[in-house]
Amino acid sequence: MSEVRHGARMPVIEDLDQLAALIEKAGPDEQLYVRWSRGPDADLTPSGQSAQSSRDALTGIELPGLSANPLGVEDWWGERSVRLWVARRLYDYCHPRQLRGPDVRPWVLVGDQCGRGPDNEPLVICQRPIAWVSERALHQADEAVEEQSSEEWGPLHRADE
Repeated sequence: MSEVRHGARMPVIEDLDQLAALIEKAGPDEQLYVRWSRGPDADLTPSGQSAQSSRDALTGIELPGLSANPLGVEDWWGERSVRLWVARRLYDYCHPRQLRGPDVRPWVLVGDQCGRGPDNEPLVICQRPIAWVSERALHQADEAVEEQSSEEWGPLHRADE
């Protein structure tokens, strides 16, 4: 991982294989999530713990945690590729950048789930930011999903294209 400054000073996960390796190494008590936002500096208070919240886009209600997606591989996935699993997790929620601007990026965090949002997404309290996800890794995720050639599957985005 290389280190860059973009808001919070964090390493950068350079490619999809590196992210898959991070997930494979995570311990059972280390719940990893990916969040699309302007980063930890925008999402976390100076103490890093209190007042972490997201806002429901439909109603404007403040949610009791940060909207994020789990990166941990489910048991039912079996021996399938962790790389494809993580590609799906990135691809599922790629739309926030189109909706909220180019400074919205994915970043990985260790967190504790504190509830569910209105779209059934986990709401988490960030215990520790880990790394940004690079543009290259996002491109590789798109390619990995497209290689599956599924006409019935796509990102979880409601708006018309």
